[in-house]
Amino acid sequence: MKFVRYGEKGKERPGVLDPLNRIRDISHLVTDIAGGTLRQLSRFNAMDLDSLPLVEGAPRIGQCVGGIGKIICVGLNYADHAKESGMPIPPEPVLFMKAVSALTGPHDDVILPPNSEKSDWEVELGVVIGTEIRYVDQSTASEAIAGYCVVNDLSERAYQLERSGQWSKGKSCDTFAPIGPWFVTADEVRDPTNLKMWLDVDGRRYQQGSTATMIFSPAYLVSYISQFMSLQPGDLISTGTPPGVGLGRSPPVYLKPGQTMRVGIEQLGEQLQRTVAYDPKKSR
Repeated sequence: MKFVRYGEKGKERPGVLDPLNRIRDISHLVTDIAGGTLRQLSRFNAMDLDSLPLVEGAPRIGQCVGGIGKIICVGLNYADHAKESGMPIPPEPVLFMKAVSALTGPHDDVILPPNSEKSDWEVELGVVIGTEIRYVDQSTASEAIAGYCVVNDLSERAYQLERSGQWSKGKSCDTFAPIGPWFVTADEVRDPTNLKMWLDVDGRRYQQGSTATMIFSPAYLVSYISQFMSLQPGDLISTGTPPGVGLGRSPPVYLKPGQTMRVGIEQLGEQLQRTVAYDPKKSR
């Protein structure tokens, strides 16, 4: 099933999509699409969704999972993206963290940080954990996956690659992790290793790929990461991007204020974001 969080930022309510993709309010049944609630969502499979309250109008859509404890990202997980980045295919998954303060809704503005010259885009499959795990085998790792979502893993490449240290500081700017629009339960995604992916900037398609070209599958990544840290319900794994990022163009192409990104994955929905310059007078 497909779940959403809708409403004013910081006051989102949980909802489910009915067969006509209309939002039905479920705040009287669950407190949020978050944490331990993720494993309770299967109860809606047996419900008549048309009997639930219909949400009128076009409310803001928030990040599709609330209360995320950590975002673990996987670098260079597509062989052709590693090639365009000028980096070798890694023998093991490349892991780094992205700050949870970067999370935002799928249609919210993306704020380019002050003095940013190399902000870039990356469409990625997000894996949402539903069960606390540690040291799990790959054969059982899929059982810990509650569902999937679209992630735009935005990056400031100068911060990431030219200012020494780890990648996280180029990945964690506010609004650099739009997720959603939907949290799609694992039972609805028949094969997460064969989903079409795309990303457009101002109507021009830059990324056109498929999760079929991943080096390390979602189940492998869940198992691998669990060897180094426990994973809790609601944790998000952003599993890497196919080719077509701005860094890989010749010459490179980067985001500027006033542009529009359209970001999507088959079965998981589509995001739409506008880029804006940072304004110290405005809060998020």
